[in-house]
Amino acid sequence: MESVQAIKQRFEIIGNDVKLNRAIEKSIQVAPTDISVLVTGESGVGKEAMPKIIHALSHRKHAKYIAVNCGAIPEGTIDSELFGHEKGAFTGATATRSGYFEVADGGTIFLDEVGELPLTTQVRLLRVLENGEFLKVGSSQVQKTDVRIVAATNVNMFEAIKKEKFREDLYYRLSTVEINIPPLRDRKDDIHLLFRKFASDFGQKYKMPTIRLEEDAVELLLKYRWPGNIRQLRNIAEQISVLEEQRSINFATLNGYLPNASGSNLPAVIKQERKESEFSNEREILYKVLFDMKGDLNDLKKLTLELLKNNDTEKVQEENENLIRKIYGKDDSEDYSEAEEQSSELEVLSLPEPKMESPTPSPKSVQEDKYHFAEEIEEEETLSLHEKEIELIKKSLERNKGKRKAAAAELGISERTLYRKIKQYNL
Repeated sequence: MESVQAIKQRFEIIGNDVKLNRAIEKSIQVAPTDISVLVTGESGVGKEAMPKIIHALSHRKHAKYIAVNCGAIPEGTIDSELFGHEKGAFTGATATRSGYFEVADGGTIFLDEVGELPLTTQVRLLRVLENGEFLKVGSSQVQKTDVRIVAATNVNMFEAIKKEKFREDLYYRLSTVEINIPPLRDRKDDIHLLFRKFASDFGQKYKMPTIRLEEDAVELLLKYRWPGNIRQLRNIAEQISVLEEQRSINFATLNGYLPNASGSNLPAVIKQERKESEFSNEREILYKVLFDMKGDLNDLKKLTLELLKNNDTEKVQEENENLIRKIYGKDDSEDYSEAEEQSSELEVLSLPEPKMESPTPSPKSVQEDKYHFAEEIEEEETLSLHEKEIELIKKSLERNKGKRKAAAAELGISERTLYRKIKQYNL
């Protein structure tokens, strides 16, 4: 088994980061087997090096190695590219064509950007992983293939599974062993080494002296976040090598080539995904406040009715202690009890009885229910924000005779957002 250092020299991998060394060690260990491997990492970190190591150290090294960029093939033709097609299977299929899985039989296929595969293709790929069988497009004859699959992706697979963009069973089939490549910003000691290597290569390529960084420029190089990772670092080195006449690069010169370099040492801003019901956050908050106020008002009506019926503040306070705390809060409940004590000392005014069309009740029944005229309050169930939103959209469309632009202006949202809402709620 070759050492990590020997593999680095053989495949021109530069760096001494612990995580990078661990990724190479994993590649060396799994190479003699036929298990599927998933290489993960951000775009531009050099994920394509690991499948080459695995293939070169496996017993399939004399067979074909095919790298396929799944994100670059259109959805309508990717099945044909991977599995082949029969003559006449679709428009333009003038001859039978062999797919990558048929051509690479006995070898290794590297599926780059596997997270971009359509769901229909994922089903076909799962069958190949399970039993090595596949069908050409337009054919009913099952074919066998013996291919080792190594996949790579920069997508968060768990998020993709959650959004139903990637099959969970396929993920676990592909990631029997997962190899993660660290981003360049986590490999501080390797950044300057890589830059010097690229600068030397471009100096030889363009037949000019190699550029060198001054100390302040090296500090900036290490502080920068490198969102494009090694690919971005290589491009920067090439630009400076070609465009700069001075071969000694200072801070100001390097700063001009780094986008947003002034905020390089600040935390990255991460965009938060908006919820599906993004009608208007402010409007939803307002609805919630109004519904809470309505609930408090109903509670107050209940409490007032209890006071009118019982005419005993102490009893009402004991029986409705939780309700009082809910309305006034813990601190305000004491002020409320003091106010009740003062009010109990005041004379309670008698309210006149309304005239009733029904037969005059007996004096006994009137005395038993002194407050029969008081309206009983039934707590209404508050509409959900979802239902309220649908109701507002319907009314606005009716008022504007179905004109989406006018309805959107009335609701305070864009016409595109209104169109999405109409489709979402099937209005």
